[in-house]
Amino acid sequence: MRTRFLIAAVSALAVLGIVALAAPGRSAEAAGLLRQQDGSMVLAASQAGAPVLDLYEDFDCPVCKELHSRVNDTLLRLAREGKVKIVFHTVTIFRDEPMRSNSIRAAAAARCVPETSWLAFRDELYGMQPAPHGEASGFTVEELVKAAHQAGATDADSCITRQSYAQEHVAQSGRIPLDGTPTVVLNGQQLGDAAFDPAALEQAITGGSGTTV
Repeated sequence: MRTRFLIAAVSALAVLGIVALAAPGRSAEAAGLLRQQDGSMVLAASQAGAPVLDLYEDFDCPVCKELHSRVNDTLLRLAREGKVKIVFHTVTIFRDEPMRSNSIRAAAAARCVPETSWLAFRDELYGMQPAPHGEASGFTVEELVKAAHQAGATDADSCITRQSYAQEHVAQSGRIPLDGTPTVVLNGQQLGDAAFDPAALEQAITGGSGTTV
């Protein structure tokens, strides 16, 4: 399914002014990855003044997986170079089953994984995304625990199995005014097709106009 949902107006929400801590992990390399109170993950180098890119994604969304496969390497490189501050917002936008439960289990598990393993765990989740979409149920807690181990997180088993953050994730998702995913917002302005093209996305980040923070 290649339906791309767009939202007319999404702001950078509460991430403006956030200073990412310098806490490098093996996945984040030279950029620090910091979990915010709302569960969002901020990836940034120590340099101030980088534009803010908000990425709203649902781990059970096939188009989010496509976006990840196309531009993730570019985004991580730009973050390492201090050219962009990325804020990953994990949401659940599906209302029908089994997609909704798939999404919630994966998102709740991601909240259990420490910052140093989170990007690698995100890669694992997209790699094991249930298919065909709309029919397949997946992201079982057993699979999620195994994926966490693959990503280097070996102390999150109980949290993942108990789905400790499931209710909190659902509540947080309900506060974000999205029609669908992926939604990519650069300095408060939503990107369209450029978000899926590495060169165009890099140009928008490094050569576009807009207020930086």
